Amino acid sequence: MERQFDHAARLLRDAYRGESIAPLRAFLEPLDIDGAYAVQAINTRYWIDQGRRLVGRKIGATAKAVQRQFGIDQPDFGALFADMRIDDGGVLDPATVTQPRAEAEIAFLLGRDLADPDLSLDDVAAAIDGAMAAIEIVDSRITGWKITLSDTIADNGSSAFFILGTEVRSPIGLDLYSCGMVTEINGEIVSVGAGAACFDHPYKSVRWLARTLALNGEPLRAGDILLSGALGPMVALTPGDEVRTRIGGLGTCTFTYGA
Repeated sequence: MERQFDHAARLLRDAYRGESIAPLRAFLEPLDIDGAYAVQAINTRYWIDQGRRLVGRKIGATAKAVQRQFGIDQPDFGALFADMRIDDGGVLDPATVTQPRAEAEIAFLLGRDLADPDLSLDDVAAAIDGAMAAIEIVDSRITGWKITLSDTIADNGSSAFFILGTEVRSPIGLDLYSCGMVTEINGEIVSVGAGAACFDHPYKSVRWLARTLALNGEPLRAGDILLSGALGPMVALTPGDEVRTRIGGLGTCTFTYGA
């Protein structure tokens, strides 16, 4: 089994060179969550050994509709590396992605460790130093996005890049439940949503992740960046697109997909 996981991890790494691959059916059953995280962990360790710097985590499958699609009742997560970050207002190089989509999220910056698996929502709120508008660029190494849950988990949560807004707000007094989100491409509205779409509240998403990682002996640490999950539908990208997200109380976040 370990050899199978190593093989799957290598196929996914190789796919970053631009050639997508078939779903991982030969290595993982569609709902083999433990196996999928084992594959993800192999690549996370590999990339760290290659010099990439882990800066946080992303949370996915936070929307109820997505969970129903996969037949699950919990989110999933992936690793964020420093070289995945694009500056607010920056450019996403089309050569670095294969089938990218964008989704608006609320990002958090942790001010203290979250190592207690029994932590409360108040503990989560107290640990957050800052909140900001964010965009995650998701991409799949699986051809045509023909993914199961195990495919996306193994593929580091179908992650690619992320952008953080430059307006970092204290979470105190923010309404992160009913705050609205609007994403525009080239000035046209393409996605709308609200904080409640993210696992009923973005703090609940963070609590789930903190508990999960604490139980795995890899707790969230002060300084970590957390992408808490999508606030609305993801949208496909075409080279030349100018993407802007605005989230109530948090400001804006923008990038351009190529020239």
